[in-house]
Amino acid sequence: MSLNRADVEKIAHLARLAITEDEAEAYASDLSSILALVEQMNAVDTQDVSPMAHPLHMAQRLRVDEVTEVDQRERFQSTAPHIEAGLYLVPRVIEQG
Repeated sequence: MSLNRADVEKIAHLARLAITEDEAEAYASDLSSILALVEQMNAVDTQDVSPMAHPLHMAQRLRVDEVTEVDQRERFQSTAPHIEAGLYLVPRVIEQG
């Protein structure tokens, strides 16, 4: 699939992107190359290939799940203007209509 300048301008308009005519030509070329690569990859027979999460067979190194900081909730909430039941109270920002 090949894109022309008009296609790129239409895409840019839909995405609300401001591009120049020179940029539109360059983007048309770059996007056409990307789409050609995707077409090439779609042509490959992957029927007998099993899906994998990562191309390398590696195990995830895990760290010990332990607390590294002390609870400072009361200290932080002591500077807040309004607290109720341990929660920060903030002004309403969405009006109900």
